[in-house]
Amino acid sequence: MIRVLVADDHAILRDGIRSILESQEDIIVVGEAADGSEAIENVKKSLPDIVLMDLSMPKLNGFEATRFIKEHFPRVKVLILTQHDNREYIIPVLQAGAAGYVLKRSGRREMLNALRQVYEQGTFLPSNITREVLQGYSQDGEYHGGDAQHLTEREHQVLQLTVEGKSNKEIAQKLGISPKTVSVHRTNVMMKFGVQNTVELIRFAARKHLVSPEIVE
Repeated sequence: MIRVLVADDHAILRDGIRSILESQEDIIVVGEAADGSEAIENVKKSLPDIVLMDLSMPKLNGFEATRFIKEHFPRVKVLILTQHDNREYIIPVLQAGAAGYVLKRSGRREMLNALRQVYEQGTFLPSNITREVLQGYSQDGEYHGGDAQHLTEREHQVLQLTVEGKSNKEIAQKLGISPKTVSVHRTNVMMKFGVQNTVELIRFAARKHLVSPEIVE
């Protein structure tokens, strides 16, 4: 079971999210919070797998709560659920340690997919968010590909598709390999570049110009 804590200052939204999550056989809601401080207290009590975190909350906002949770409970993943989709919100919260970002205007399917992907793979970034990350970290917007020479052809394909926001399953289907093989290639790429997760990999790829922001459709 994926243990989820829902943090949002709107009770009617929390109720709706709880209803959606509890209709799933593999997800259980272990708590709710109306602000960042309450979210932290509930994390201490229930140690969820994932906190579904709003950004704009009273007392302690989602940025500060995410930073605290990742510092003191590093195994707890934080998935941001918010209406904001511009770079000034995305980059700081990823720097604070969030595992991913899903927009409130997204459908039920994307939210559930995001939770499962964060639980299984450690991160989730839809393609439009990936574009913002790339543009935020790219210095001149040009593709140089210098460090890509250290990758095999298959590793570079996996890297590019990862940056495009594709899941392991989607990459596997596109390349004609198994999801497990995709995971192995991604792990190898992260080891070669000295990064710990997919969010850091995307940042690194943008800084080193290993991919072009234009590839993200």
